[in-house]
Amino acid sequence: MHSSPRTRLAAIIAAATAALAATAVGLLAGGEPSYAGTLTGTFYKDPNSKVLQWLAANPNDSRAALIRDRIGAQPQGRWFASWNPSTIQSEVSAYVAGAASANQIPLAIVYEIPNRDCGGASAGGAPDFNQYRSWVDSFARGLGTRTAVVLLEPDSLALQTCLSSTELANRNSALAYAISTIKANNPSAKVYLDAGHSAWNSAADQAQRLVNAGVRSADGFYSNVSNFRWTADEIAFGKNVLNAIGSANLHQVIDVSRNGKGPNGSEWCDPSGRGVGVPPTTNTGEATVDAFVWAKPPGEADGCAASAGTFVPDLAYQLALNGVVPTATATTSPSSSRSASASPSASTSPSASTSPSASTSPTGSTSCSVAYRVDSQWNNGFTATVTITNRGPAINGWTLTFTFTGSQIITNSWNAGVTQSGTAVTAKDAGWNGSLATGGTASFGFQATYSGTNGTPTGFKLNGVACS
Repeated sequence: MHSSPRTRLAAIIAAATAALAATAVGLLAGGEPSYAGTLTGTFYKDPNSKVLQWLAANPNDSRAALIRDRIGAQPQGRWFASWNPSTIQSEVSAYVAGAASANQIPLAIVYEIPNRDCGGASAGGAPDFNQYRSWVDSFARGLGTRTAVVLLEPDSLALQTCLSSTELANRNSALAYAISTIKANNPSAKVYLDAGHSAWNSAADQAQRLVNAGVRSADGFYSNVSNFRWTADEIAFGKNVLNAIGSANLHQVIDVSRNGKGPNGSEWCDPSGRGVGVPPTTNTGEATVDAFVWAKPPGEADGCAASAGTFVPDLAYQLALNGVVPTATATTSPSSSRSASASPSASTSPSASTSPSASTSPTGSTSCSVAYRVDSQWNNGFTATVTITNRGPAINGWTLTFTFTGSQIITNSWNAGVTQSGTAVTAKDAGWNGSLATGGTASFGFQATYSGTNGTPTGFKLNGVACS
């Protein structure tokens, strides 16, 4: 039932300057400052999500703890993807009422456009456009009056190869109708249209498609829904789309639910080895991005591991195991900007101010060695990978410490728990990677901001012993 955007062989990967801005414009519900975009607040964790239902039914499953901590604990979008004209209003009303009682933002994904997914794995939708408009009327009446984020019809604009010119005109008209209807019923609703992702259509092509569907009457567009592209690439792509549209009033939303390890080549359907991304937030650190969201619930199939929308615990477990581990920083400045990329990028960095580098720590003991590599860098942010090699006796549980040489501030990490106090950083194993035999290696990564020179850290120590 969920969208599975496809990577096309003829896709053009956007590459443009991603200048990250950090301007405090309000407070999150939890008291955390929001630096950019037009949204403030925290997203709603739907108590009826499929992952929480599975966890409640399988508390003793060996995979449950990791799935609970890294997926079940995060707010995810609710998909309205069933043809249910008699109940859609009450379903939407109940969902937004739950969010209102929690003082949080509901994230609703509308997925009922006729001939959705061009008859692919997520085929379905309303029987015709007249019935679609009626369904949208009911959906909009259920939205209430508080802030709600609506992602309108994934795939509807990026995927149009199956449509005739008449069908395309009808689709654009229906999307424009949905925007105006939702806005009329709830002026506080934020509505975003489909922009595919950075490795699908060109920015100029996608911008024209958005304009044809009435994006100037919406709040902007979203990208990467049900896909795996790097966050930094999506920001760069989104900026190019915004420039092509030529409207300063529009913004973007990015689905980061499964991009913690980026894409697996061009595979879009339940690819192996992927990981969850950074937690959903309105604190994006980027003026053009209203939110990073989890639109595609991790663990719900694209249509290959199981029918689209089915929760598959093995998928969820692998995404949790390989994904970004949220990191609490001890003494970071509340006004520090947040960088964009969720994890090291295998594709072109959107605007590398210096070339990614690889280096090692200064000479020390021969009991361990550390390789430090900057994977992706832009104006005031970067991602890095640290690889530890144990050259001494086997150890069970490791802690690596090091010192930054500049103003670097870590905002997220994966495969290790990382804390920071001033320039001093402490990384502890994630449990599953804590045992290192002689000659064994362990790697972890992090996302950070910086100003000035992004120098190589010094003073690497493994369990208190200096490394070479």
